[in-house]
This record gives sequence, C-alpha cells and structure tokens, in this order.
Amino acid sequence: MTDSPLRPKIEAAFEDRSLLQNDEHKTAVLDAIAELDAGKIRVATQNATGDWTTHAWVKQAVLLYFGVATMQKMSVGPFEFYDKIPLKKNLDEAGVRVVPPGTVRYGSFIEKGAIVMPGYVNIGAYVATGSMVDTWATVGSCAQIGRNVHLSGGVGIGGVLEPPGAQPVIIEDGCFVGSRAIVVEGMMLESEAVIGAGVALTASTAIIDVTGSEPVEHRGRVPARSVVIPGTRLKKFPAGEYHVPCALIIGKRKESTDKKTTLNQALRDFNVAV
Repeated sequence: MTDSPLRPKIEAAFEDRSLLQNDEHKTAVLDAIAELDAGKIRVATQNATGDWTTHAWVKQAVLLYFGVATMQKMSVGPFEFYDKIPLKKNLDEAGVRVVPPGTVRYGSFIEKGAIVMPGYVNIGAYVATGSMVDTWATVGSCAQIGRNVHLSGGVGIGGVLEPPGAQPVIIEDGCFVGSRAIVVEGMMLESEAVIGAGVALTASTAIIDVTGSEPVEHRGRVPARSVVIPGTRLKKFPAGEYHVPCALIIGKRKESTDKKTTLNQALRDFNVAV
C-alpha cells in the first residue's frame, strides 16, 4: 500500500490543488478510486499481528475525487439521482447481493458473498465476505467491515474522511451490532464483539467493563468478544448531578468454532436486546 505509484501524485495534488488541472495528477485520482472500487487498495489494512494502519493518501484520493468528478443525472428505473459519484456496477459479476433500494456507491468495495439489504454503503468503505448490511443500516465513508459481520436494522456506522490520517471506523471479523446502535468517530470493535440494540459508541464514550470486582474503563475500542449494552453513570455538573450515557461490558462471548451458536448463546446468557 505504501509503494503504490499513485501515492506521490495524490499527495502532491492534495498539497497543491492546482495540479489537478493537468492530466497526470487528475488521472492518478481517478485510478486510485477505481482501485478502491475493485478492492485493490484499502483505506486501512491489518497486519499479521492484528494492528491496523490507516493510509492517509487513499483518503486524500477520495477527497480529491469530489473535486474532479462532475455532477451528472443518473436514472435507475423510475428513480432519478443527481450526484458526483455514480452507483457501483456489475454486482452480479462480483457475486454481491444488493436488495432494492439498497445503495452502494462507486469507490466502495463489497466482497463476494456479502449482502446489502435496503441500506447504504459509502465511498471508501470495505465490506468483507459473509457480512450483512441490514435494512436501513448505513456504512459511512471509509469504514472497514470485516468478515461475517451483521449490522442489524438501522445501525449507523460513521464515516471518517477528515483528517486523512484519522482512523476510520473498524468492525473486525465476526462482530454483531444490534438494531439502531451507532459506531462513529474512528471506533474499533475487535473481533466477535456483540453490541446490543441502541448502544452509542463514540471516541469519547466510556466503555466500562463491569464483570469484575472493580470497573475497568476503555475508550475508542471494544475488546474482542465483549458483550455490550447501553448504560448510564452519574456525573457532576455546575447545575447538579445527572446521568450521562456510557456503554457497559457485561460479559464475554465464548470462543467456539460455531460462531452462530456462540452469538445466540451470548444473547441468551446476557439478555441483550437486538
């Protein structure tokens, strides 16, 4: 990802937008988005030890694309759209099921075997095989969704485009996100986490593990296999004490070769709303 011949041209154009007036730099932007669309490059990648790296130049390409793309009218049956970014094409050849009126924008990548119900996947996003974007769920720009993830109805996965070096929202393999939950601001859900309905996870959300004798607080990430529900805690303000939202880790999802059985058991064991 770091040795792409497109990178220096993208970085130069991001520093000096006047370079987009020449074909060399403009073509580099268009080629980068085409590679994003084909899954040849990604906004963020994971190494063998599990650490993630955000590739700022790829996000720079997305931002520059808005400057070089032109507004156009698009028609899909009786529906008409007017936008700079076209819809993703050749879904049948890619082996991706998109249920009407699900919307997947060009510049995102959906792996073979993933399903998009009437939801939305934005430019720069990556959705891996076996995952489902359920009805009215949204996958924001540059979000990274792992394998066998279920984003339930109405889930909001936030987009993180700026600053370019900021980590996108990352949902690792095997996670389950319950209805109407939101995950934004570069949050990371580590593998096989279970997020209950209505949980709001932001960069500043206190994620409190209450399974031991003393609370343990996390921010910015949900540890692997955690089972999380909405919570509140008391906080003092000048006007008095009030309950503010937080998230509670109430247990751990057990390791198993049968992920579906494990998920169902986790939901039953901890009475998590989905």
